[in-house]
Amino acid sequence: MKNLHLDLKISSTPSKILKSNYLLLALGLFVCLTITPQLSFAEVFIPSHEYVSYFDSNGIYTVVGNVKNDLDYAIVPTITVSVENNSEVFSKTINHVPLASGTEIPFKIKFFEKLDNPVLLPAKLSFERTFAEELPIVILYDETLITYDDGHLTGRIQNNGDTTIYNPKVFAVIHGYEKVLDVGQNMQSIEKIEPGEIVNFSMYPDPSITDDVYYYSCFGTMDTTVVPGTAKKAGGDFDFRFDSPGTYYHDPVFDDTGTTMSIIGYNSFPMDGYANFEFLPISGNEKFDVTLDGEPVKFIQSMDQMGSWHVAFTIDPLKQGTWEISGFEKGLPPDLPKIPIWIKQSGDWWSTDQIIDSEFLEGIKFLVEKQVIEIPLFEMSSESEWKIPTWAKTAVGWWYEDKITDDEFLSIIKNLVEREIIVV
Repeated sequence: MKNLHLDLKISSTPSKILKSNYLLLALGLFVCLTITPQLSFAEVFIPSHEYVSYFDSNGIYTVVGNVKNDLDYAIVPTITVSVENNSEVFSKTINHVPLASGTEIPFKIKFFEKLDNPVLLPAKLSFERTFAEELPIVILYDETLITYDDGHLTGRIQNNGDTTIYNPKVFAVIHGYEKVLDVGQNMQSIEKIEPGEIVNFSMYPDPSITDDVYYYSCFGTMDTTVVPGTAKKAGGDFDFRFDSPGTYYHDPVFDDTGTTMSIIGYNSFPMDGYANFEFLPISGNEKFDVTLDGEPVKFIQSMDQMGSWHVAFTIDPLKQGTWEISGFEKGLPPDLPKIPIWIKQSGDWWSTDQIIDSEFLEGIKFLVEKQVIEIPLFEMSSESEWKIPTWAKTAVGWWYEDKITDDEFLSIIKNLVEREIIVV
């Protein structure tokens, strides 16, 4: 184990071979700042030396890369990766999370098809402009940032902002002696990190490359990342999402009744993993059960603020098999309202003076942050500055009573915010 460190935001400690800080500094600068773009749109690109592929420890063809945003505004990147195998081309697309200006985000894509002669093709990159700010989370570059002889890394992050960050993720590019090997992500679930709080994290490379790991660099953080999935159900597509770092899933299938979904997954890492599956409700009365190869699995079922179900469970080290999640209602989910029910309820309470302004404004703040209300270059004010005119209660009351539509309500609130009549 080595515990040397660099007091920079670009490189962690090397494993196996001790070098001087000056050499490590040069390496980190070269890797993170000397970039030859593989492809680009203006200043959004994937560096060619950070776009690589390998076969993981389970023989699955894996592609990793790193999207950088040097524009002066935030984007949502879409990456399409293709591989040619014996004249047949396979492609996979991911819609990544919002990427703030001046930040970067790695990605990893698995091809579960049997590929015996794969040739990685240039990636296709597109993006849409959005609103997102860089998270106030920093990596602590001190003696606790350690790369171990088995290739894994431990460290700490701190929230330097004044708001709670939920579900933060830590990413890094993993380097060998001469090239990029992989991208890593914190393995433990971090539910939240309060202002000023410090929490531990760890990440592992794929077991197939542990002996070749030299150092980690280009750390980045985000508040959430999920992988979309789709399974055929009731003659249509049932879309879902999951968050499960280190565990990969494929081939989701519903049974003939449409009430049980099976999905193949595997955890290649020698430590516990976790899974958090997110499903849209059909009736809202679903009662789920989870099994692995027919054996019951302990899980937690909950519903988030947007009204989506979450089914979460722990995954044992080096575990693979077929998970079954049962308890779905028949059919497909109905179209959900743009605005979560809890916000509409709080609107009723506010319009009838049952709650104070700041409590209702938490709902407006939520709609702005989730971009249900789209306000370009919007910046949140501190709680002490929140204010809202009393006459706006009439419109909110009309909305609760369905005298105006969700779109009309959103248009009113957007106008008031843009005119700074409502300051959130």
